[in-house]
Amino acid sequence: MKLTLGFSPCPNDTFIFDALVNKKIDTEGLEVEPVLEDVQTLNQWALQGKLDITKISYGVLPMIMQNYIVLNSGGALGKGVGPLFITRNDGEVKPVEEMTIAIPGEQTTAHMLFSLAYPQARKKKFLLFSEIEEAILNNTVDAGVIIHENRFTYQDKGLLKLADLGEYWETTTNNPIPLGGIVIKRSLDAVLQRKVDSLIRKSLEYSFAHYPLVTDYVKQHSQEMSESVMRQHIDLYVNNYSLELGADGRAAVKKFLEIYSNLHNTTVNGSTLFLENNL
Repeated sequence: MKLTLGFSPCPNDTFIFDALVNKKIDTEGLEVEPVLEDVQTLNQWALQGKLDITKISYGVLPMIMQNYIVLNSGGALGKGVGPLFITRNDGEVKPVEEMTIAIPGEQTTAHMLFSLAYPQARKKKFLLFSEIEEAILNNTVDAGVIIHENRFTYQDKGLLKLADLGEYWETTTNNPIPLGGIVIKRSLDAVLQRKVDSLIRKSLEYSFAHYPLVTDYVKQHSQEMSESVMRQHIDLYVNNYSLELGADGRAAVKKFLEIYSNLHNTTVNGSTLFLENNL
């Protein structure tokens, strides 16, 4: 059986899925068709139900829960891994409500964390995450929220951190930050769902067993990054929560949904949110 699998070309995702996609492990008869796109595109496709299995920002989860269920393995949660709010380091910082702020996608976790920390911000511009630093430097926007590898390089470009949005989340909720998860279509057989979950875990275990090797698969999708930045990326975003969401991870996602409900004055039912290991 062949299933479509969407994830980003970022090193954390290619590191996790390398062994599965390239059959370095026994895939137990399962074929996956990898589709690599930026996370905001994957979020939009999840809203359309386009892919069988996909990486998503937790920010879009409330809108896709009727069609997808969260897997235990492959996601990105943790402490000290959140988005950063940055601006030019030119000595002048406007009040947030007067700033035009670049956000890496409307349905991203970064947007929700920013909205939680800065509810007074109204002038937002939604851009690809890779365009945000340049938009700040070119004065297209006053500030922006950065994710992924940009958090390792923004200072080299003379940019200034105003806030660590992950730190705000951790202090406010005492939970790890739920950045992105792996979801699978609810319409698929429960046995198949569990097999996929197990294979993603085995794929990551394979990569961990061979680390700090950065494979050609990871490198070919991160051509503008040095190996040291690739490893920083993997070290920051791939951890025990990526192997198994666990009780702490599930609690963090539920807290995220609770806050989303409060921000949007809606009700989100998370009773069948996660894949159960034994059905």
